[in-house]
Amino acid sequence: MKKRGKKNFLKNINWGILFLSLLTVYGTSLLGSLFTASGVKSFWYMTVRPSITPPNIVFPIVWNILFFLIFISLYISLTKVKDKKTSSKVELVFGINFVLNFLWSFFYFGLRNPLLGFLDLILLFFSIIAMIGVTWKINRKASWLLVPYLLWIIFAGLLNYLSI
Repeated sequence: MKKRGKKNFLKNINWGILFLSLLTVYGTSLLGSLFTASGVKSFWYMTVRPSITPPNIVFPIVWNILFFLIFISLYISLTKVKDKKTSSKVELVFGINFVLNFLWSFFYFGLRNPLLGFLDLILLFFSIIAMIGVTWKINRKASWLLVPYLLWIIFAGLLNYLSI
């Protein structure tokens, strides 16, 4: 009987996909934060911020958790996928989502345009649904990891709508 220890676990990791997934997800996070970090401290944001908005400290905590879950979902999906066509679908839906995620920060905080941000969030919502659908066929755990992201985007959509 084989021992299931640390060495077996580490041996099964695809380090290339792990690094690429991590770099892609947290690269998106970094790009978006370039607009968000200064935006949440602006006078403009204080004038449009809905009263139900959580304290600013909540957002980086939640987003770090969400980006970690997205990273794990992407990694699992890319390592469990069985064919190139499905792999391309994973890359496409996650890629579209990352672009839309970045664009929300740019529209809302960079351009200070809550309407454009809200329209982007609608597309972001559907891109998460697509991510969940594509990953569901590959690995259900990877799919379930995206549900908190979907729920947060729904809440963000409410906050964004109230700031229009």
